[in-house]
Amino acid sequence: MNVGSLLRRMNLQEKVMQLCSLMEGQVLDRGAVNPRKLRKVFRHGMGSFTTVTRQMGPREGTETYNRLQRFLLTETRMKIPAILHDECLHGCMAKGSTIFPQALALASAWDPDLLERVASAIGLETRARGISQALSPTINIARDPRCGRSEETYGEDVLLTTRLAVAFIRGIQARGVAATPKHFAANFMGDGGRDSHEIHFSERELRETYFPAFEAAVREAGALSIMPAYNAINGVPCASDPWLLTDVLRKEWGFEGIAGSDYWAIDGIYQKHRTAKDAAEAARVSLAAGMDVDWPSATTFPHLVGEVRKGRISERVVDRSVLRVLRVKEKLGLFENPYADPHRAVALNDCAPHRALALEAARKGMVLLRNEKGALPLGKVRRVAVLGPNADEARTGGYSGHGVRVVKPLEGIRARLGKSTDVLYARGCELLGDDESGIDRAVAAARKADVAIVVVGGWSGGSWEKHPYTEGEGRDRCRLELSGVQEKLILAVAAANRRTVVVIVNGSVVAAGNWAHRVPAILNAWYPGEEGGTAIAEVLCGDVNPSGKLPLGMPFHTGELPWYYNSKPSGRAPDYNDRRGALAQFPFGHGLSYTSFKCDALETRRTPDGAAVSCTIRNLGKRAGDEVVQLYVHDRMCSLVRPLMELKGWQRLRLAPGEQTRVDFALTRRDLGFLGPRLKPVFEPGEFEIMVGASSGDIRLRRTEWIR
Repeated sequence: MNVGSLLRRMNLQEKVMQLCSLMEGQVLDRGAVNPRKLRKVFRHGMGSFTTVTRQMGPREGTETYNRLQRFLLTETRMKIPAILHDECLHGCMAKGSTIFPQALALASAWDPDLLERVASAIGLETRARGISQALSPTINIARDPRCGRSEETYGEDVLLTTRLAVAFIRGIQARGVAATPKHFAANFMGDGGRDSHEIHFSERELRETYFPAFEAAVREAGALSIMPAYNAINGVPCASDPWLLTDVLRKEWGFEGIAGSDYWAIDGIYQKHRTAKDAAEAARVSLAAGMDVDWPSATTFPHLVGEVRKGRISERVVDRSVLRVLRVKEKLGLFENPYADPHRAVALNDCAPHRALALEAARKGMVLLRNEKGALPLGKVRRVAVLGPNADEARTGGYSGHGVRVVKPLEGIRARLGKSTDVLYARGCELLGDDESGIDRAVAAARKADVAIVVVGGWSGGSWEKHPYTEGEGRDRCRLELSGVQEKLILAVAAANRRTVVVIVNGSVVAAGNWAHRVPAILNAWYPGEEGGTAIAEVLCGDVNPSGKLPLGMPFHTGELPWYYNSKPSGRAPDYNDRRGALAQFPFGHGLSYTSFKCDALETRRTPDGAAVSCTIRNLGKRAGDEVVQLYVHDRMCSLVRPLMELKGWQRLRLAPGEQTRVDFALTRRDLGFLGPRLKPVFEPGEFEIMVGASSGDIRLRRTEWIR
């Protein structure tokens, strides 16, 4: 397909419609394809469809997609196929797709290969049903977990987020689905973790912290699309910022794909930010800045026809974006193969291998936060009390799919323990509200049991849904402590049964300073996906040795925020501490195991391009287990202030009981460098403190090396 020739044959209205998208109600007639309606809606063609088959199962959704595509290819003048997009954060949101663990849970595995396999499976299911663009992954840096959307991210660290972003994009695009990393840029940091609020960051802060994952998504992973954010940066809305969308993204990084607006973000230029007077001006300034597509419902870009005719913007600017859209369609193979196979869609969506992969991901992402006096694994027990508001609920997190079987924690525990163990259940309390009337029943069950398992946490969903969610999009928070009377439930149960285990089913971190020291064991399960209940039971019973590590530090109390492990030195207080003491109850990188690992024999040596680091890891216990060995670096003397420690590498290892292995890391000058006064990468020879450990708060080995 010669897309340049195709562009030259298009009239202005046909061009503009390639930059637009329509939602289900605009395209379908009560969920069905009505040719009469399509002749009106598609008279000039259509660039993309917005989630129009989300509420349909794989067969019905694929057949509907094919009908829409067939109409465009047979009934419109230019016969250009459309892109159907949907959200694929941890599985496609269309009905019947596999629900994998939430993004933060996937990040807790510290396993890019696993994430690439998950993304590949998502891509297989998604493309099989005709969806060829994923509005994922979310690669914003979560430095303030009060933001309700922290669950969608890969955590607080730049390197971890970057490597996982590349893995996800490679996995899903290998299956013919365009990834759309979002939200560009710095979307979740405004004024105390308020989503999409105004950002005031220096260019240095943007380039050091909030740009690297996006740059790697473009340069290394070859992302075919990107989503500019709602927020403004230093007074300029991201959706109309030529520096962001053209100078940095296009000219500097070489991005050639589609920039598609966050839903109604172009409308926000005149309705929220008030930097344009109306929809027509918002469309014009956004397109000129580098935006290509108006998602989700074409409320602004249709005005471009009039703006061109009035001479307010050149048709060449329209042509530039249309050509980008056509080239992405060509790369996706839509001109050659625009249809999908319903039988293949049914066979692939939520298939047995993908459910098994969801279980594997849930197992690897669970983080054992605390385990005193061998409280876990459970061993042989005659009676277990399973308590709490999340015990008998299917919590899968924001941007989850639907229409598949989800294993609840209570169900998983009962199935694993079998009929030989008496499992008592009491809800205890709700997630919200101050009703304590159910706590007495939970306490009574705990007194009868050998062990009490209290399943607490949150419930996430979108701001457009009318549910009492505790977190998620549109639900930023001022408190990270457990909502409602859940803390009272935990403390009452712990007083009644000394062997109380808390399982947290939640999207982000929990400030547990009021109760964590009162219970011997805490398992952070996150939102663990459709096989989450099975994985929770396996970890509790010791069938699976927990190996997840926190991608986001957990504070004692909300009032300590914002805080992150790789902060820069204070001008007054020593290191991380002030009158509040240590700020992380469970630091970045923390995660326990049912075995123990010894890290020793650190060796460092200079190389022509930096330094080589190696150490020995040994499994001292009687169980096989996985350890994530983490490498941190501190530049001890520099011309600019540098962080106290920065993650520079990690390796996930599996060791049999008594097994020992050597771990090698390579540090390049680029790894050890920084952005100089002119914001260009520089390396300064000097002393570097090299640290190896099990977390940012558990450094086992240190050595200072002069590197030049």
